[in-house]
Amino acid sequence: MFQRREKPSRSKRVKDFFWPSIGFRRSSKYVGLRLARLPGTPYSLAAGFACGAAVSFTPFVGLHFVISAIVAWMMRANIIASAIGTVVGNPWTFPFIWAATYHTGEWILGREGGEHGDVSGDTLKGFFQGFYEDGWGSVAQLFSDVMLPMLVGSLPFFVVVWFIFFYPLKVLIRNFHLTRAEARMNGRNGDGEIEEDEIRKTSSGE
Repeated sequence: MFQRREKPSRSKRVKDFFWPSIGFRRSSKYVGLRLARLPGTPYSLAAGFACGAAVSFTPFVGLHFVISAIVAWMMRANIIASAIGTVVGNPWTFPFIWAATYHTGEWILGREGGEHGDVSGDTLKGFFQGFYEDGWGSVAQLFSDVMLPMLVGSLPFFVVVWFIFFYPLKVLIRNFHLTRAEARMNGRNGDGEIEEDEIRKTSSGE
């Protein structure tokens, strides 16, 4: 339901990811509407998604679901929404995230960026694999050269990204809940008709 008749090409999907054809504002609104259907308050849903998005900027690839769930639980946010929020970190965005957090961490630590290690998926995979198989001694240097700067650099991004997602989503979800409650009072289908109308408006650009 609400799907396109013609499946977009791969290049079109990639382009829409970095620059949505319906615009970032409407794209964010679409995500907010989907989140609004989950059970929970506007705060818990928006904070949950923001937790997942923020955790995506940490170098602990493979543990984002777990970490975001823990952070969401600590903040009394929706854990399902936090899992959805981790989609911000994906194969298309990770190279940019890793480079940004690494060089930011190098700057915070007072190092000359880019001279202590190579940042890539293989680097992170090698770190965790070496740690689990051979212990801390085998990856201590790699942690100091690469993982530590990425971890330190991810902290300011964590805070900024959390607030970037939290406030707009909270407002959008709250407005959706108010509109749905009003529709129910008027005897309409508050769950289906409103979302369908909003999604169609968002997709069509009205």
